[in-house]
Amino acid sequence: MKKIKLITDSLSDMPKEIAEKFNITVLPLTIRFGTQEYRDGVDLSPADFYRKLEEVENIPQTAQVTPIEFKKAIEEAFEEGYENVIIINGSAGVSGTHQSAVIAKQELDNDNIYVFDSRSLSYGCGIIVTFVAEMICEDKSLDEILDRIEEMIKGAQQVFSVDTLKYLHRNGRLSTGKMALGTLLNVKPILAIIDGKVEPVDKVRGNKKLYKRMIEICIEKGLKEGVRIGMGHGGNKEGLEKLKELVIKELNPSEIIEADIGCTIGTHTGAGILAIFFISE
Repeated sequence: MKKIKLITDSLSDMPKEIAEKFNITVLPLTIRFGTQEYRDGVDLSPADFYRKLEEVENIPQTAQVTPIEFKKAIEEAFEEGYENVIIINGSAGVSGTHQSAVIAKQELDNDNIYVFDSRSLSYGCGIIVTFVAEMICEDKSLDEILDRIEEMIKGAQQVFSVDTLKYLHRNGRLSTGKMALGTLLNVKPILAIIDGKVEPVDKVRGNKKLYKRMIEICIEKGLKEGVRIGMGHGGNKEGLEKLKELVIKELNPSEIIEADIGCTIGTHTGAGILAIFFISE
């Protein structure tokens, strides 16, 4: 029998090549543009999403993965011969998707299902899933993997910048008071995920200062030289390349995994987002 099946949701912005390599099931949230529905990353690519976002007046809506969808994925895993199922979801602080997985586990009443709230978003969740997938391939014990997941959730860091805070504000992810951080002319807000929620941490003027300050904040949060990091963008490949160039110069990471920040996260941030993801030990 196969040992452990790994499931996540599309809030993780898991790169397709990694999901395919490790046979990770990624359950998509739903994006609604008016009456049109799309499965995040399945029916609508990140590039198409950001183009579409520019064409509409109203911000699209998102819908969580349902308990039924989680139950189906879990049951299929056991039917395929897996002994245990580990589910790692995007932060419950911004989506009900994690709760859907909890409900699915309760309804199936199986002690071999393990559900985790990553308290992270985008590849901040995805980098945890990636490390777990590698541990499974290395035939680490279930107890060792579960302990490591808890440690990584505590250490997961994500620092990002958006071109505008209006999307976070309109979607109720940022208060009016906090949105004032980004109202000054030419100010670039820097945000982080703190206790599972989006919080502003600084602001700078201009992209050069932005890139430098993002790296400084990551270092303050425990990022060290020579480790693996993730980097992501939403409709901002040029910005990603410039930020990556400085990251390589300043931190010499052992590996950079690039992730497209997808439709679900993009609904709340708009285009132009840049992010750095890592696990602080």
